[in-house]
Amino acid sequence: MVREMEEVKQFRAVVRGRVQGVFYRATTVEEALALNLKGFARNLPDGSVEVVARGPAQALERLLQFLRQGPPAARVSAVEVDWSNSSPAPDPFTVKY
Repeated sequence: MVREMEEVKQFRAVVRGRVQGVFYRATTVEEALALNLKGFARNLPDGSVEVVARGPAQALERLLQFLRQGPPAARVSAVEVDWSNSSPAPDPFTVKY
């Protein structure tokens, strides 16, 4: 049986709400590594978190589901996603400072 290669995609997401100081980046890294994704999460000066992720579309959709919820202490108010991001995503997935 020949297995089809799933298309690799990449997105950049900006997550808004109470997402800094609540382990949002750390849990995002754990989730992304479990999904075998490449990329990073970092705090932005305006209090949001930027996430760049690259990998199979299905795994990216699962990460997006997590980003919309976040860890228990987080309160996500919005997730803005741009699928046209083409800057290289680091491997392995990490926190950027």
